[in-house]
Amino acid sequence: MIAVKISKSNRSSGSSQSHSESVEENGAVSSASEIDSKQREALGLGWKAMPFILGNETFERLASFGIMANFTLYLLNEYNVSQVYAAAKFGVWNGVSNFLTLICAFVADAYIGKFLTIVIGSFASLLGMLMVTLTAVMPQLRPPHCTDEQRNHGQCMGPNGNQLAFLHLAIFWLAVGGGGIRPCNIPFAVDQFDSTTDKGRKQINSFFNWYYTSFTIVLLITSTVVAYVQTVNWAWGFAIPTICMFFGIVLLFTGTRIYVLVVPEGSVFSSVAQVCVVAYKKRRLQLPADGVEVQGFFYDPPSKKTAVSKLPLTSQLRFLNKAAVIEKNEIEPDGSCINPWRLCSIQQVEQVKCLMNIVPVWASAVVGFLPMQVGTFVVGQAMRMDRHLGPIFEIPIPSVGVLSLIAMAIFLPIYDCFLVPKLEKITKREGGITILQRIGLGNICSILAMVVAGFIERKRRASAILQANPKGIAAISVLWLAPQLILMGFFEIFSLLGFIEFYNKQFPDHMRSIGNSLVFLAVSVASYLNSLVVTIVHSYTGKNGGTNWLADDTNAGKLDNFYFLIAGLGLLNFIYFLFSALRYRYKAREKLEPAEPYHGIQQE
Repeated sequence: MIAVKISKSNRSSGSSQSHSESVEENGAVSSASEIDSKQREALGLGWKAMPFILGNETFERLASFGIMANFTLYLLNEYNVSQVYAAAKFGVWNGVSNFLTLICAFVADAYIGKFLTIVIGSFASLLGMLMVTLTAVMPQLRPPHCTDEQRNHGQCMGPNGNQLAFLHLAIFWLAVGGGGIRPCNIPFAVDQFDSTTDKGRKQINSFFNWYYTSFTIVLLITSTVVAYVQTVNWAWGFAIPTICMFFGIVLLFTGTRIYVLVVPEGSVFSSVAQVCVVAYKKRRLQLPADGVEVQGFFYDPPSKKTAVSKLPLTSQLRFLNKAAVIEKNEIEPDGSCINPWRLCSIQQVEQVKCLMNIVPVWASAVVGFLPMQVGTFVVGQAMRMDRHLGPIFEIPIPSVGVLSLIAMAIFLPIYDCFLVPKLEKITKREGGITILQRIGLGNICSILAMVVAGFIERKRRASAILQANPKGIAAISVLWLAPQLILMGFFEIFSLLGFIEFYNKQFPDHMRSIGNSLVFLAVSVASYLNSLVVTIVHSYTGKNGGTNWLADDTNAGKLDNFYFLIAGLGLLNFIYFLFSALRYRYKAREKLEPAEPYHGIQQE
């Protein structure tokens, strides 16, 4: 494999050889920060790598979502397990997969790099999908088929130990694959652009929107075509995603000649610990007044690793600056640090500040993502509404959420191609609005979605009670759910995509994978929080003869009150988000000095 591998040597004054001479002599390129836009274009970087990266991502998403689209139904019908068991298995897969994103992100950023992590995750996913497909193809890997009559009488035979072991191993590999791919694919794509130029930053902004557009289209396909095939034939329904995963891996390797590979920099957590320890040890030192520069007072060595840009010293969280104050006998004659637990660099200090600034904003995402967890109740509403479109066609219940995806697929290109350029002319700001303003707009959409959902549910329940038919079906169309679903689509466009962009841009460059994993961690925590809220509401609203808001019979409950409760929590969270956003200071950037000799294109 030939790839542009980003690495640095020690600084050398008087290194003035040209890029072409460097490639001739050494075979390659050193750092993305030292490659100007023309050089990157000549090397085929940036958008030229996107067909392979986006293609791989599209096939991977199509495969992973396709496999899990009806996985709960597969366990119920083919493994003859209870609904609680099936839900538990799906929850375990989701939880483990999301948790592994943090571990895999750390390994990628610290040790093996994003590309290798994606490769390992892709093969793990492919192995897991092959195993799931085999369970559908080979009858001996699952229990005997159970008829409806046997199911009604509780006479179905469950899976034996070997069948469960094979299934659990398949789920394990799927979780490992998802944990390795999800946190690294977007940061790996961002590495292909030069974020130190205006053109590069605009390309990154555009990439995020087009990435999510392709993601939305994939969800549309898996929610309709793949889900339908699985209801007809499970073997083909699982084989199609597996084949897609194989083609995704082929695409990933096809583009290896033009990828930028950022070399990992070692454990980031040890650096964080060092800054905290050293700042505490030097807590009694006096710092210069703000705005007063003292030459040689702070330790600021030239970067010897792969940071695309260096962070200048700031006055925010000023007490941490003491970790970079140089005292006697802390510097070697060559300028290196004698003991990293006695002296830290400005770069290390500012990276810790980035993390501390981001944590409060991340916390707001947990409650902010709660509206994403109410899909089960939307399905319950759809089951008690008229789903006919014309005299013949009836909208399948699993496809009701497609309305939200359609809205996203239509609006995202319009937003990127038309609204953003107009907003940039008005605000004179890159992207039109700041990332946090975009997230805040998404939070407003989610609150409005829950309020609208509450009023629509009141109308639906009143209609169902008035009709008084045996099935409790309301005489209103399921399309009444469209407003809340479209608003939730806007929430994902502005808030969810905004958080992905926020973490990738505001985390230190060599920690982007860890930053990206925080999105999945927030979704996972929000899922558990939703379960807690549902349990509390279900337990307390039905006490003392009161009406259970979340009764099994939707018409007998008060689901509208639950929606209003989520809207209220969202409003409180929005106030907290505003407080955190107003206090947040965007990461300052300082371009590295272009005085490094090039290392060359390395053969791997």
